[in-house]
Amino acid sequence: MRGPLATLAGLVLLAALAWELPVRLLGTPAYILPAPSRILGVALGRWDLLAPHAAVTLLEIVAGLALALGVAVPLALLMFARPAVERLLSPVLVASQAVPVFAVAPLLVVWFGYGLASKVVMAAVIIFFPLTVSLLQGYKSCAPAYRVLFRLMGAGFWATWRRLYWPWALPYFFGGLKVGVSVATIGAVIGEWVGAQQGLGFVMIQANARLRVDLVFAAILWLSAMGLALWGLVGWLERRVCAWRMPEVGGAE
Repeated sequence: MRGPLATLAGLVLLAALAWELPVRLLGTPAYILPAPSRILGVALGRWDLLAPHAAVTLLEIVAGLALALGVAVPLALLMFARPAVERLLSPVLVASQAVPVFAVAPLLVVWFGYGLASKVVMAAVIIFFPLTVSLLQGYKSCAPAYRVLFRLMGAGFWATWRRLYWPWALPYFFGGLKVGVSVATIGAVIGEWVGAQQGLGFVMIQANARLRVDLVFAAILWLSAMGLALWGLVGWLERRVCAWRMPEVGGAE
């Protein structure tokens, strides 16, 4: 583990140097492109400003995740249990992802207002699709041999789901959850850009209007750290929940 981490740290350091040196040598103004050292200094030095807004954005992401889970989990199960529903809804789900999120955000602000609700729904919209598709694929990937075994033992659908389909789909579920939390910041920030009075997206808009590019980059740095933290948390949960990992059955396909 130390090897990959050391490699990553080295790459980040090299990238920072490749950015820092030309900016300093060319004397690039900070309002055009600030040096990484300046960005880091602002990200840490303006803790009093950035932390409260980061807490608002994090709340939007977590609430959006809860909303997306509340819709994606039962919908994936319904689509798995009723293939006709999957055939009906699949084109709708795909078409919904073809709509640019910037086109949806103003409508959500009109419908749900400038408060927390519109940002939560926006984050849920971003998270919902990878969760649903991954969980549905997990259900479908269950080995037919296990399905036949449960049928021969007289297990009904719900018993089979609880003891076979859901455990089998958990690795897929966590894979979709990782994708969801890593892009959830996009939905929350876009919602804040369209209309908000709090959040890191609000800070970025205000800082950009004042040519405080270093503060914009500092907010981006905070968002990146939040995304990495959420990714790490989901990975930790996956290792705890899926430690047993169901083995593959040779020739079961």
